[in-house]
Amino acid sequence: MPPRSDGEIVAQAMHADRMLVPTQESQPESMRPTPGRRRERLRNVVLMGMGEPLLNYDASLTALDILSDPAGMAISPKRLTISTVGVIPAIVRLADERRPYSLAVSLHGATQEQRERLVPSTRKWPLDELLHACREYTERLGNHIFFEWTLIDGENDSEGDAIRLAQQLRDIPSHVNLIPLNPTQGYDGSASSTVKAHNFQHVLRQHGVRSTVRQRRGIDVQAGCGQLASESS
Repeated sequence: MPPRSDGEIVAQAMHADRMLVPTQESQPESMRPTPGRRRERLRNVVLMGMGEPLLNYDASLTALDILSDPAGMAISPKRLTISTVGVIPAIVRLADERRPYSLAVSLHGATQEQRERLVPSTRKWPLDELLHACREYTERLGNHIFFEWTLIDGENDSEGDAIRLAQQLRDIPSHVNLIPLNPTQGYDGSASSTVKAHNFQHVLRQHGVRSTVRQRRGIDVQAGCGQLASESS
């Protein structure tokens, strides 16, 4: 997939914003908004699922600048998130430039070996160096980081996995999004059960790490959070 331009990224957000409320002409009269009532607007944007945003740094950040500009869509910078597999130089650059946007890092493994096994592309970004960059990011900007953890049955959902994750994040202001695997034809694993997901969350809580068990979405179209591989043509 070729990198998206800043204009294409902004256009996707504008399209989503328009889709929230169809034109009045396309709605039944009973569903049309009352005069003077404010319509629903797009309030959160996450850059993901269109290639690695931080390998398309300039276009991605220009798009977020436009979306947050009062003359653009005026979305709060804290509601604009860059999701990354962990491109270390770009995370450092975000801190150097003091970018105000939220950062989400896809982790999935608490050791380098586990992470490489689940997401082979991460071998370029060693876990210890990634976490060091994350610590510097939070210290310099005063922000916390969202860490994404796809829960895969028998792979990374044990009590030991939760303890190792908590130890890795013990000095990083963070919030862990726990996402049961979103199955695709490109990966044979299965999602952790609800019981395992909440047990994992309980262990994190015991170690002082905040977390949320996220709802799986987009399964029918092989999209969205918790997808580690996709079908290729």
